[in-house]
Amino acid sequence: MKFGLRDEVISSLKNVFTHFSQIDEVIIYGSRAKGTQNKGSDIDLTLFGKDLDLELLYKLQDKIEELNLIYILDISIYKQIDNQNLKDHIKRVGKIFYKKGSK
Repeated sequence: MKFGLRDEVISSLKNVFTHFSQIDEVIIYGSRAKGTQNKGSDIDLTLFGKDLDLELLYKLQDKIEELNLIYILDISIYKQIDNQNLKDHIKRVGKIFYKKGSK
């Protein structure tokens, strides 16, 4: 189990990301990246890539909802984050969750 998530959950999420060519990389951060998560911890993810916008984010969230996961996901577009402390946190503790072209 990586990030406190079953392999099937990680594979399902990565599969969704592959359907959005604009997404180059997804970074996981927060307690799951630090290894301090508990059963109820959400999954904090931020997206990197070109032409990422709210419309894409909504479509992505719809596809993820279809997976019927038991987790709450907090998904953001990194370039749209205004909070510098959050950006610093992501740079400090974030880990690659998905990278285009990787398995």
